[in-house]
Amino acid sequence: MTDAVVAGATDDAIKGVHVAVQRAFDTTPDDVRHCNGIILGTPSNFGYMSGALKDFFDRVYYEVIEDTPGLPYALFVKASTDGDGAVRSVERIVAGLRWKAIAPPLLVTGDLTPDDFDRCQELGATMAAGLEAGMF
Repeated sequence: MTDAVVAGATDDAIKGVHVAVQRAFDTTPDDVRHCNGIILGTPSNFGYMSGALKDFFDRVYYEVIEDTPGLPYALFVKASTDGDGAVRSVERIVAGLRWKAIAPPLLVTGDLTPDDFDRCQELGATMAAGLEAGMF
């Protein structure tokens, strides 16, 4: 899913947008402060976001809360059967950060299909094109 999101964000038709792909464990508060938009991805683990994404939020939340209100974000989640808990847990945290969703969360349950990869690619392209156009 990540590869499809990145493919959309780096589409040749979109110019002037630098895409950095980072693991949650490797992302710092300064990385968040310096980005113009962020796409979060996580598996649903036991009805919650991944431990890596939770660790990311634990480390950056209070460091960036005053610096990033309105930061455009998007979310994609892969779940076996039910990812609603993972979506809700992320949405509660980003609401506290006052980040702005650019699209509804992309939730995939069960096996991935070509349509799911297309939706991921569209999510990445939407973020990049919106940043390029100054919409976000």
